[in-house]
Amino acid sequence: MVPASLLRHSLARAALRQQQRFATSHPRFASSTSEATQKKAQDALATAQKTAGQFLEGAKKFLEPVGHRVGQLLGSYKQPLLYNLAVTKEVIKLVYVREGLAPPNLATFRSVYSSLWSQVTSPGLMRNLVQSGDVGRVGIYGLQAYGIFKIGEIVGRRSMIGYSLDD
Repeated sequence: MVPASLLRHSLARAALRQQQRFATSHPRFASSTSEATQKKAQDALATAQKTAGQFLEGAKKFLEPVGHRVGQLLGSYKQPLLYNLAVTKEVIKLVYVREGLAPPNLATFRSVYSSLWSQVTSPGLMRNLVQSGDVGRVGIYGLQAYGIFKIGEIVGRRSMIGYSLDD
């Protein structure tokens, strides 16, 4: 079984090699192709920036009255609530800095993933699980992980079965 990341990496590498081979074998096309690609990328970036700006304007226009209404509903509780939220934010920042919390870097993730993959693919692991009687426990853990994954899919789709295509 080949990991998906290895497969993606090899496909990307093959596509890059073929593109480089084409560019080197046809030099008269190489400069025009790269210019056209740069032009397309700039156009796509401009379109994305314009769309993002429009989205933010619409979100601001929609959320401003909602925020004002919520502020009115809170009344005199608004100031203490905002103060407590600010204090909570600062405490969380202090804990983050003191504990040295940070997402793992790519090298750490790769080493852990390769170690886990080598353990899972080794036949000795399965033999040890059968001998110790832990196959049932590992199966239950796998079933729980699969169930959590399926619940996440249902929440993401916002429906039990299939995607809503009415929009």
